[in-house]
Amino acid sequence: MLAFIRTIDYLSETIGRTFGWTVLVLTAGTCYEVFKRYVLNDPTDWAYDMSYMLYGALFLMSGAYALAQGAHVRGDFIYRRWTPRTQAKVDLVLYILFYFPGVLALVFAGFFYGLDAARIQEVSVNSPVGVPVWPLKMIIFVAGVTLLLQGLAEVCRCLLCIRDGRWPPRGKDVVEMDVALREQHGQHSDGGAA
Repeated sequence: MLAFIRTIDYLSETIGRTFGWTVLVLTAGTCYEVFKRYVLNDPTDWAYDMSYMLYGALFLMSGAYALAQGAHVRGDFIYRRWTPRTQAKVDLVLYILFYFPGVLALVFAGFFYGLDAARIQEVSVNSPVGVPVWPLKMIIFVAGVTLLLQGLAEVCRCLLCIRDGRWPPRGKDVVEMDVALREQHGQHSDGGAA
């Protein structure tokens, strides 16, 4: 199970980091648009479409990465007081009751939504250029699959914690300041939240 968790975590981290580079493209495109619009008085036809499509892709494709890093929002003020086994049991129930039904709906609806958009070669109605939007709609399905895989890894992580009484280690990436300070002072955070 640990090998499966590590493989899926690595996949989610790789995808998340890859799509993270879209921030640079978004920044450059927005700066270019601002320059063209306000300095040259000649706005672009494509900047608005580019910005919402890239931001949408970034948002969708970073969900599994955030889950792999334990970065999703939760009620930590209650959660961190529980034993790791209790945390894992609650997480497992919540994954089954809420997470997987939502993600499966995203996968199935995203597949047909993206397939229909690709079939008609859907383009943006927001600009005269007609920028293709069907690739973004296909990303909805891909993001759902990555969230599904990462969710399975999280369930395995919960099962191991229930069995062993401690969370399996997570990959370290960016650490929030409060987590770093707790760890520095010997108050280790739980595996489910960091």
